[in-house]
Amino acid sequence: MQPAVSMASRLGHRLQAFTSALGRSISYSQDRLHQTPLYDFHLAHGGKMVTFAGWSLPVQHRDSHIDSHLHTRRHCSLFDVSHMLQTKIFGCDRVKLMESLVVGDIAELKPNQGTLSLFTNEAGGILDDLIVTNTSEGYLYVVSNAGCRDKDLALMQDKVSEFQKTGCDVGLEVVENALLALQGPTAAQVLQAGVADDLRNLPFMTSAGMEVFGVPGCRVTRCGYTGEDGVEVCQQISVPATRAVHLATALLENPEVKLAGLAARDSLRLEAGLCLYGNDINEHTTPVEGSLSWTLGKRRRVAMDFPGATVIIPQLKGKPQRKRVGLMCEGAPVRTHSPILSMEGAVIGTVTSGCPSPCLKKNVAMGYVPHEYSKPGTQLLVEVRRKQQAAVVSKMPFVPTNYYTLK
Repeated sequence: MQPAVSMASRLGHRLQAFTSALGRSISYSQDRLHQTPLYDFHLAHGGKMVTFAGWSLPVQHRDSHIDSHLHTRRHCSLFDVSHMLQTKIFGCDRVKLMESLVVGDIAELKPNQGTLSLFTNEAGGILDDLIVTNTSEGYLYVVSNAGCRDKDLALMQDKVSEFQKTGCDVGLEVVENALLALQGPTAAQVLQAGVADDLRNLPFMTSAGMEVFGVPGCRVTRCGYTGEDGVEVCQQISVPATRAVHLATALLENPEVKLAGLAARDSLRLEAGLCLYGNDINEHTTPVEGSLSWTLGKRRRVAMDFPGATVIIPQLKGKPQRKRVGLMCEGAPVRTHSPILSMEGAVIGTVTSGCPSPCLKKNVAMGYVPHEYSKPGTQLLVEVRRKQQAAVVSKMPFVPTNYYTLK
């Protein structure tokens, strides 16, 4: 078993690699950074602030990131994800517009149902991953990554302009709201104390507008980035700092809840086998290569009417040259960009994410290998600090997910 101090040190070293994929290294300078409505709140609660995707965000609070990670798995944690881009797409042709950009079947979404989807380019590459929700209020609510904010916004705005020029009824609005994520097995129980709606009727990937702990105009979405049951709360607020702090304070009054930061968020998502854009998927990765074929809507596959379909669909029917896989590794923690080798010592791929798993007490990683090496159980090698060590292709998620459904 890895000593906690050793594992904390190893996870700390992981942070630099975690942010470098977005072209930004962690920095302790706060100059010219965007601040979320909870910035001062984080400082007051011992937040260790770092630069991430142009924002000042807490990498951890008073608890170590391993303690935060394990607390999230056993209870629940509050994450500030207000840096993510939130937009509304409205108008009669909103679904048609969104389906011209993503691979998912947006038309099939029921009111207040959401789906994970992908922006793709004509070469089949992934421009970003995002969640699209068909709200009952008559608009699509879209949440995408802060690191892709400028290109995502330009992509959607350009498409809106293109549609409008042909007489289509579409529009776009950037939502300047706070966004809080409450993640963990007791998240719904904690939130239930502050809402009138019965959260048992809100399964995974659905949302509803409601008042939350006295804050009206909130949208609660049952989703998350940790593999645990959880909710994300989007607040429509005229004075963001005041209402965001009110809600965070109300949630933290429950002893089940603790603040968590970027470090725990990263190790949690890796245990859940979830991708970090810029690390595990990018413009040169197709959904099939990224093991994200399930995001392709059945109707969309037949119609082949999404960007890059002529590249992506043949990969579904054949075998892509490479595939994202999970790896269980021995020895030292595996870093991003570490070479993956065959048992004969030939370099066959690259690690895209890796860290010690606080839950499994083992080193886990993801990376790309040729299709013939992608079967679970395949024995491989990884190179860390010029030394070769054993690895085995493993099914993901590494830690079983805990999503709430009505089944």
